[in-house]
Amino acid sequence: MKRAWQRMLSGRRLDLLDPTPVDIEIEDIAHGLAFVARWNGQTRGDYAFSVAEHSLLVEEIFSRCHPRAAMRWRLAALLHDAPEYVIGDMISPVKDAIGAQYGDLDARLAAAIHIRFGLPAQLPLQVKRDIKRADRISAWLEAVQIAGFTEAEADRFFGRPAEALLGGLQIRLRPPVEVRAAFTARHKELQLALDRR
Repeated sequence: MKRAWQRMLSGRRLDLLDPTPVDIEIEDIAHGLAFVARWNGQTRGDYAFSVAEHSLLVEEIFSRCHPRAAMRWRLAALLHDAPEYVIGDMISPVKDAIGAQYGDLDARLAAAIHIRFGLPAQLPLQVKRDIKRADRISAWLEAVQIAGFTEAEADRFFGRPAEALLGGLQIRLRPPVEVRAAFTARHKELQLALDRR
């Protein structure tokens, strides 16, 4: 069987083809995601809009849409793109061109990450849909605020979000070190809340 090892800054060695929860650390995820650019880096501003920043925004949107959601589903929203800490972020047209292999790799990593942090390997379908909805709202905001899309273009690709959900939401561009710290801190808050239950 082929192996595809990635050595992490924590010292862990993660087998991308057969990941195990014991080799996953939140610090590695936060660090990796803070340096992975959304939109292939084609955004306005002095810093790339990282997947870590996107993940924080998706969790905030998910929590706005579902204020009574269980802490574990908020944690799942924060971690929804966590596999990208080792496989990177690809725009949807590239994912579609690669096909099922990318999706399979992403799913194996996501399952290991979920188990590592006390979530079910496979999220309930409704939770996945709700997180995907928050993800699309975030994509719409990113598209119009930093990626150069008109609102009409963003509406066509991502669907127009309800105005009530958009109030006060602003894309933040920060240095990776700040985003990494914010992601780690939010994970700690959610994990502590989950562990207390």
